Amino acid sequence: MTAAGGPALDLIFMGTPDFAATILAALLAAEHRIRMVYAQPPRPAGRGHRLQPSPVQTLAERHGLPVRCPASLRGPREAEHFAALGADAAVVAAYGLILPPAILAAAPRGCLNVHASLLPRWRGAAPIQHALLAGDAQTGITIMQMDAGLDTGPILLQQVLPIAPDATAGSLSAELAGLGARLIVAALAAQAEGRLTPSPQAQSGVTYAAKLDRHAGCLDWHLSATALERRMRAFDPWPGTFFELAGERIRVLAAAVMDETAGAAPGTVLDARLAIACREAC
Repeated sequence: MTAAGGPALDLIFMGTPDFAATILAALLAAEHRIRMVYAQPPRPAGRGHRLQPSPVQTLAERHGLPVRCPASLRGPREAEHFAALGADAAVVAAYGLILPPAILAAAPRGCLNVHASLLPRWRGAAPIQHALLAGDAQTGITIMQMDAGLDTGPILLQQVLPIAPDATAGSLSAELAGLGARLIVAALAAQAEGRLTPSPQAQSGVTYAAKLDRHAGCLDWHLSATALERRMRAFDPWPGTFFELAGERIRVLAAAVMDETAGAAPGTVLDARLAIACREAC
């Protein structure tokens, strides 16, 4: 039995960023046996552009866990290696690679995904940022049995989390990671004991959270002030928000909506407080 209840399982973990590292830490604390950790390959970072391991790889190596960082999971060799690990299930959290059908079918209990939205809303790569951009009042965690579609598998567990008015992508990600950690431990225990019944996702309310790039943070003053303030929170800490002025890139770290009618052209600096005219307030 694990420290959190339920049998200890042999697991494969697949994830990359801080969000996923929180999930891995919870599985270790629950005393599951991690047979292998998969993470994205190290990426160049910092001024020297030196290769840096991901948060998941760093945590795994600290605990003496084996780590595999393939550039792709396609091809028979990766599927054979995955199956040979003999795991009961795989837990996937913000991994960043598509899992081919052979890998999805390799573990007896399948692949369980910790997804940071209330599916079917915000399927895809950036659910936290898109929830903030849309001004959603709530989000949550969905534990999903993965299938071959894009976040289309049946739901095992789901829990709502209110979004604070001042939430950023960074703060909301940390909250959701903590919630996801608790839910995946509970889901594994319930699944192993036959207490979970998968539920198909609703056919209505489907939205998609497209992947972001570093240019997404460029501010367009022709948008409403509300939309721009949401962008600043959604892109904090990455990719950040900025605007161009006289050939210089100016970073914007925070802002508030002022319900005033300026009558000035969008982008005009209105006063010493650095209030900037937008298309409209809302």
